[in-house]
Amino acid sequence: MAVKTVGILSPGQMGSAVGKALGENGFDVITCLAGRSEQTRKSAAASGFRSVADMETLVREADLVLSILVPAEATGVAKKVAAAMTATGAKPPFADCNAVSPQTARAMAPIINAAGGAFIDAGIIGGPPRAGYAPRVYASGPAVSVLAELDGRGISVVPVGDEIGRASAIKMCYAAGTKGTTALQTALLIAAERLGVYEELCAELMQSQRGVYERMEASAKGLHAVAYRFIGEMEEIAATFEAVGVTGSFHRGAADIFRLVASVEAPDSDSPDKWSLHESVCNLARRIPA
Repeated sequence: MAVKTVGILSPGQMGSAVGKALGENGFDVITCLAGRSEQTRKSAAASGFRSVADMETLVREADLVLSILVPAEATGVAKKVAAAMTATGAKPPFADCNAVSPQTARAMAPIINAAGGAFIDAGIIGGPPRAGYAPRVYASGPAVSVLAELDGRGISVVPVGDEIGRASAIKMCYAAGTKGTTALQTALLIAAERLGVYEELCAELMQSQRGVYERMEASAKGLHAVAYRFIGEMEEIAATFEAVGVTGSFHRGAADIFRLVASVEAPDSDSPDKWSLHESVCNLARRIPA
């Protein structure tokens, strides 16, 4: 089938950027904003989305639906889309692009398939698309060829087979290293600040592991603004590991760190995404309860 209209749920930071990139590459991008916040509505408008009245309209008009949300909302959205498919008889393929475990993806597939749709397991690796850069979307499942029609048109689609769960497995293992490392580094820097050896530790890192220090500095900027999104992802990674006999304790601990960071109220006068590494750590060290 030829994909012309893409439905995206929901236009958050990643979803709005993906939708904007697809729109700039010739697709009609639609979304349903019923019950969404004013901020989400503004994000969708700024990214050129066409808003439709309800989920039933979205599944009737879309040739493909992309779910791009926080992990905790993934199954609920799949159920809402399935209900809309059943109510309307429309059956667009549905790609779950969320950071969920393979077992969560496999549990969602029957929800969509039972409504007559085709479930596609997908995992986004990389940041939001922008000029000169396209994130990779790993995809698996019998209907992966539909999602592959978006390849090279704002995103890069990488098919990895017909088995549901393979794409999610790649995403889980990759994020276990990247975001899991960010959590570990955040924890050790807060500890160093509270132990009074922050400056000495950073000086040593600058001398012996400059590359590591520079990555730590880059990841610290803006962490406060996105930490809440990483909590569920770390829990899904822990579940992924435990399902294959590997400890989930590392990433349950990482979820705890992101939960702490997310709980800290940022100063009204500051812009956390512009904080230096030291400013980020000092603010967290002062504000997270000892």
